[in-house]
Amino acid sequence: MKRFFKIVFSLLLLCCFLSFKNSSEIYFEIPEGWETPHYDFKNNKLTEEKLTLGRQLFYDPILSRDSTISCASCHLQATGFTHVDHDVSHGIEGKVGTRNSLVLMNLAWSKTFMWDGGVNHLDVQALSPITNPVEMDETLENVVRKLQKSENYQKLFSEAYGTNTVTGQKVLKSISQFLVMLTTSNSKYDKVQRGEEVFTAQEENGYRLFKQNCASCHTEPLFTNNGYENNGLKPDPYFMDMGRMAITRKIEDSLKFKVPTLRNVQFTYPYMHDGRFATLTEVIKHYNSGIHHTTTLSNKLATPMKLTSNDRVDLVAFLKTLTDKEFLYNPDFSYPRGNY
Repeated sequence: MKRFFKIVFSLLLLCCFLSFKNSSEIYFEIPEGWETPHYDFKNNKLTEEKLTLGRQLFYDPILSRDSTISCASCHLQATGFTHVDHDVSHGIEGKVGTRNSLVLMNLAWSKTFMWDGGVNHLDVQALSPITNPVEMDETLENVVRKLQKSENYQKLFSEAYGTNTVTGQKVLKSISQFLVMLTTSNSKYDKVQRGEEVFTAQEENGYRLFKQNCASCHTEPLFTNNGYENNGLKPDPYFMDMGRMAITRKIEDSLKFKVPTLRNVQFTYPYMHDGRFATLTEVIKHYNSGIHHTTTLSNKLATPMKLTSNDRVDLVAFLKTLTDKEFLYNPDFSYPRGNY
């Protein structure tokens, strides 16, 4: 009898192992002409099951202390995975943060995260909002406990990892699987580069102006150099945000913030780390004549752009060619209605 139960138990284990072993592996597609991503996929191999779990977690407010705030609360797909309804992020119980939420796209090519670079790996990035007292105000341990009690999550973790045991590392790595897949590379700009479309005369002139005035920081094709710059914003005395210096403790990093990507910038307003500008016109006006000079100002901004009114319109026309509607409305990135 004991031998019978051992055989049955062994067969059950084998079935579980084979089911997990046959999980659907995903291959990350690098757009033509782009550099190799910085993210090391060998340490977090992509599978359909982990991606499904990560997507579910991204949209689930269970990550917050009172289950009211999800990642998607501040990162909406149709706005390039940021928010547009207030200058800075709002969190649990209506608490107000100090910074505008950064967009979530093409993160596989980034080495550091957040406006000040306070997070140095995508696999732990989600821990920052989860534990921030004005965002989700939760602990990873409590998140694990809540997820472990859910039959649905037990099923999802079992499908993804071969066991229904929830751990903090699995939670974070699953979320990063979803984040790393948020690649945008099919805008009109991309189609022009591939020879599939052509710019209008206005867009062409805007592209010329962009390369002359903006490309040193917003480097193609990512439209960011993933670095940190002081872009001449007058410090807001209410926040007194010193940017990168808060992390490095170096005075030369004072007022430097991460250079954001300009992809889908038409829909990622408000702009800047504190959301002070509501329109692209305001942003260009700042670079044209509103630079605030301090000792750490980027040397790339020493000379104002001095664009004519027509040039400014043309530059905005080009920036709109960076919109990738396929990305903004991709059902694979949207709220996972079928899993709740």
